[in-house]
Amino acid sequence: MSDSGSESVLQEPALQEAGPQEANFQEAAAPEPAAGARRRRSTARRLAVAVLILLVLCLPPWWTLLGPRADWPLPVAVLGPVVLAAWVVAFPFLLIAGHGPRRDDRAARIADTSLGVVWVLFTWSLLGAVAGLVLSGLGAGGTGGARAVAAAVAAVSAGLLAWGHYEAMRVPRIRRLDVRLPRLGSGLDGTRVVVLADTHYGPIDRAAWSARVTEAVNALDPDVVVHAGDIADGTPAQRRAQSAPLGSVRSRLARVYVTGNHEYGSEAQGWLDRMAELGWEPLHNRHLVVERGGDSLVLAGVDDVTAESSGLGGHRADLAGALAGADPEHPVLLVAHQPKYVPQAAAAGVDLQISGHTHGGQIWPFNFLVRLDQPVVHGLSRHGERTQLYTSRGTGFWGPPFRVFAPSEITLLTLRSG
Repeated sequence: MSDSGSESVLQEPALQEAGPQEANFQEAAAPEPAAGARRRRSTARRLAVAVLILLVLCLPPWWTLLGPRADWPLPVAVLGPVVLAAWVVAFPFLLIAGHGPRRDDRAARIADTSLGVVWVLFTWSLLGAVAGLVLSGLGAGGTGGARAVAAAVAAVSAGLLAWGHYEAMRVPRIRRLDVRLPRLGSGLDGTRVVVLADTHYGPIDRAAWSARVTEAVNALDPDVVVHAGDIADGTPAQRRAQSAPLGSVRSRLARVYVTGNHEYGSEAQGWLDRMAELGWEPLHNRHLVVERGGDSLVLAGVDDVTAESSGLGGHRADLAGALAGADPEHPVLLVAHQPKYVPQAAAAGVDLQISGHTHGGQIWPFNFLVRLDQPVVHGLSRHGERTQLYTSRGTGFWGPPFRVFAPSEITLLTLRSG
């Protein structure tokens, strides 16, 4: 802050130089139309890229299921491409209505489900096209072969979508794993850490599912419960009923939560406040210490790596701040939403990082694309001499209500000393 004398010194030249400053203001203002034009061009480019991606997703299903090689009757040959074209046109509007400022849950359900259907059809239509080429090479191509491939692709896709929806909506299976931490004291040997991640409370009301997940967690008799972020798609007010069962989660030592990337489009600070209201400890770049049998464990958490670019004041991934004041002799369990934060964890000597974010790919073969962005897709991995990383496949699902070859999980990590 400045005192009144310094304010007058700053203001007086402004009065004396009004003429030149006005000219400078006009010069600065002049480029604004150009900036607006650049923004419009950028928006148009993004829209064009999005439409191109949608067309690419639709081409294999059209070719394999409806293409000229199958020689379907005219109504089928015409209706199929019309449906695909209608989806390409409607999907962006549904997506914006469902996940934009309006947050129309009905539009979101239609957009998300249709995207999952098209992705499965895209994947298996590509495989079907390869099978068609093999049949042609074996002399079994032609109309009969094309129709057989189309029928097989349709049947496999329908079966996987039905199974994948069941897998997405069910209470996750329990995944049990022992994790040995050499610096963990014997008093904390056997500490039971239950991990939830990526619950993604969203357009499909899963309040009853959330209650059953809570029952499953409590049945494990945990010492520590971790929620590793991406709690919801929507604001705390919108998803209040779905998040309410988290208030009934029980633990002997602590319940901790960190933000994921999705919170930063859905009132991240509001979710930190909501979890505190439910009795959890929000680890907003901070830590707490749990003790048993004379031994201590530092539970630390950082904001998601996207927090700083969100523009929300006071939010960024700050590991130094999270560990400030912690005894360096105590082992550290760090909760960070994205696995790719592990280099920072390893550099700081963290013993175990717990993450989510990847969903294990959620719908095969998306796991291969996830691997381009993250060092690990799921499971326990080692990074450096001390640091281990556990990456959960996630408890819920994002967007499309399907899980194909990537089952959800509630994870029970039993910490072992020595």
